[in-house]
Amino acid sequence: RQPQHGPWQTRMRKISNHGSLRVAKVAYPLGLCVGLFIYVAYIKWHRATATQAFFSITRAAPGTRWGQQAHSPQGTAADGHEVFYGIMFDAGSTGTRVHVFQFARPPRETPTLTHETFKALKPGLSAYADDVEKSAQGIQELLDVAKQDIPFDFWKATPLVLKATAGLRLLPGEKAQKLLQKVKEVFKASPFLVGDDCVSIMNGTDEGVSAWITVNFLTGSLKTPGGSSVGMLDLGGGSTQIAFLPRVEGTLQASPPGYLTALRMFNRTYKLYSYSYLGLGLMSARLAILGGVEGQPAKDGKELVSPCLSPSFKGEWEHAEVTYRVSGQKAVASLHELCAARVLEVLRNRVHRTEEVKHVDFYAFSYYYDLAAGVGLIDAEKGGSLVVGDFEIAAKYVCRTLETQPQSSPFACMDLTYVSLLLQEFGFPRSKVLKLTRKIDNVETSWALGAIFHYIDSLNRQKSPAS
Repeated sequence: RQPQHGPWQTRMRKISNHGSLRVAKVAYPLGLCVGLFIYVAYIKWHRATATQAFFSITRAAPGTRWGQQAHSPQGTAADGHEVFYGIMFDAGSTGTRVHVFQFARPPRETPTLTHETFKALKPGLSAYADDVEKSAQGIQELLDVAKQDIPFDFWKATPLVLKATAGLRLLPGEKAQKLLQKVKEVFKASPFLVGDDCVSIMNGTDEGVSAWITVNFLTGSLKTPGGSSVGMLDLGGGSTQIAFLPRVEGTLQASPPGYLTALRMFNRTYKLYSYSYLGLGLMSARLAILGGVEGQPAKDGKELVSPCLSPSFKGEWEHAEVTYRVSGQKAVASLHELCAARVLEVLRNRVHRTEEVKHVDFYAFSYYYDLAAGVGLIDAEKGGSLVVGDFEIAAKYVCRTLETQPQSSPFACMDLTYVSLLLQEFGFPRSKVLKLTRKIDNVETSWALGAIFHYIDSLNRQKSPAS
């Protein structure tokens, strides 16, 4: 039997039901607003912490060393080491390369490089000077390499930079800027940390300094204040660099204007001898030796004749998107003697010689390595050491062979003769030992590693003007 309700009980139930409906109508939109507010606040916090995470990783308080910086929970490994990444694009004259670096910073120490991913594409950006849109595809392909290599949580905190070298320095300014603008558009659409200065043409001095940082970082020289450092020789397609840390006051006093540069790194200042010779990279030097002009076809399609090529050689050679007809000339003396005389004409008064290079240990990279490996002076995979005179011996042998037996490498005599004489013009004696390598501790010995440190340092200064 159902209980009987009086009229007041029935009315009370109706009133309470209407009351709960009113509460529900008010509570629902209120809850929605609160939820929306929490979501917006979370998004703002997430974006803020992405940038903050990067600067907590890379920025030291004034007067502190890298190893004394605050730790970010996002970038701290299980062993307490800070973890962070950097992406550097090297837009060279013959190709574009991406370097993806992973760093770890042990407590109170300088950072160490724990991993590098490297990929290269040909041709160089300058090849797209007349069709800028085509350049985007290769840049995007290399960006995808970085996305695969870097964990998603680090994307927003990872700086992305492209620095172009001699290939773009040799282009007319307007064409170079259009290419750089296109790259910047692609970068801005990426998920990485992109600044207004993310894309630029690197001046030659910075290229040399950055390569010096790389090799001294990898050999451990930067970890010990006042310790011995090593010099750096780099031979690219459009330019060549030399950089070392002088210990002799006479070197500083005798250096021409523009050859000395101050570098601040890991809370120390270095005064480096560093210079880049635009137009003396291997490919640009070939053109000069042949008698051609950078960026211009031969007048009236004229054949370029050179004493550095086999007398029977006739062919075509492409450089910076220009095709040249080239041939050897009838030899009236030994090929090497004629070639050496022509190379010295090209080098005359172009290179500054310094005595101190005789007493500094030097590493040599890029085309120095490739040429030495090509004629068996070093192991093609592992690299090795040689003396400067070995290039001359190899040049004489190859040139003599070319006189009677044209080879698959028609420029070998010219290239080896050029490198041999370039090194001697720098002041290296024939007996000077050079270390030739592509990698140190399995890391590419390019300027890219040093350049990413430079870039991070500039971010530090922007955030800490007092430091």
